[in-house]
Amino acid sequence: MPLRWKIAALAAATACLVALAVGVLVHVWTAMDVRSRAEMEATNTVYSAMDVYRRTGTLAGGAELDPADLPTALRHPADGDRRVAYDGRVEGNLGPSVWGAQRIGGPGSPVLAVRINMSPQLHDLRRLDASMAVASLVSLAAALPLAVYGAGLVARRLRRVAETAARISAGDLDARTGPALGRARGRDEVTDIAATVDLMADSLGRRLRIERQFTADVAHELRTPVGGLLAATDLLPPGETEDLLRARVRDLRGLVEDLLEISRLDAGAEAPVRARVPLAAVVAEAVARTGLDTEVSVTEAPQAPQAPQAPNVESVETDPRRLERIVGNLVINAHRHGRTPVQVTVEGRTVVVRDHGPGFPADLLLDGPRRFRTGATERGAGHGLGLTIALGQARVLGAELRLDNAPDGGAVATLRLPPLTAPARLPHNGAEADTRRPRP
Repeated sequence: MPLRWKIAALAAATACLVALAVGVLVHVWTAMDVRSRAEMEATNTVYSAMDVYRRTGTLAGGAELDPADLPTALRHPADGDRRVAYDGRVEGNLGPSVWGAQRIGGPGSPVLAVRINMSPQLHDLRRLDASMAVASLVSLAAALPLAVYGAGLVARRLRRVAETAARISAGDLDARTGPALGRARGRDEVTDIAATVDLMADSLGRRLRIERQFTADVAHELRTPVGGLLAATDLLPPGETEDLLRARVRDLRGLVEDLLEISRLDAGAEAPVRARVPLAAVVAEAVARTGLDTEVSVTEAPQAPQAPQAPNVESVETDPRRLERIVGNLVINAHRHGRTPVQVTVEGRTVVVRDHGPGFPADLLLDGPRRFRTGATERGAGHGLGLTIALGQARVLGAELRLDNAPDGGAVATLRLPPLTAPARLPHNGAEADTRRPRP
């Protein structure tokens, strides 16, 4: 049940309890007042009737001598003792009554009694109860929409805080709850929660900016000495030591280049250079550049009915260099951390890279790849920077990269490119766009 309906139900239940308590208190107080007034009237009537009887010997004011239905408690009053008693019996038109009685003489003399009928007062009490019930229902009917509206205001504010927290969790560290939940509405618990969420986002943003700046600074500072090391290896005499050292320096240079690429992606400094290219050809060239044994299959796109003579090849408008970078990283990651066979499937605007290894670890599927995250039990030796770069380049292209595990085992990376939005853009010489990357 939504929070607004819970709050409205609680407010309605509280209003019902208050109305019931007030109605019971009013009923009890009115009933006691009616009975008290009837007892007072019975006492005064007995006093007047006794005075008339002693002076004139006649009965007045509805007085009777030793009536047959006189309550037992009043049949033997003490001499000169004036007493009253409540009689709840209902006889004909007579409802509950109050009797007043007094002996007219000494012991054994008759008892003069007066009966005060309470039916009119009790009828008024029932009308009062009905009026209270109607007023309570009317008040509840009027208060319930107000309670729903007020609860809706609180629920909307909480929902906005929840949506902001979800956006922050998804990576949008610029998301804020906004002044509508702060200064514009004063201070309350919802405002405190919203302020805490904003402070959390500010703190996360500062830490992330510091981390990104540190990564960029380290990469820039390492680039020059690594270049010097690579040049120095040319001075070593040929041999196994020179080959080993050169390979390690090249690995270090590749790591620095990856860090620089990540820093540019983090800073939003990357912009795609788009061209319309055949997707299958770009993917095949990207796989070939890896030099790894990979199966590539192409599922042809449906033939356009209005152009049956056109070649049945799916074209996409994208940055071929970045697309090769994504596919190459996915294939290398599959070979490095999975098991063969590694399969690449092209269907329409979708590229699927699958291996038959242990699959992606659960924390990667939940939180995404982490930089320099390693672990011997997680897909071999860890998942490093390759997936991070692939996800960043996919965002630059406006593509969607999903990581999942196949039901029968193995990691599956699915890249979906956006549809064509503009006419084909060819190079200046009119030839097909060059899909080769400027660097390996």
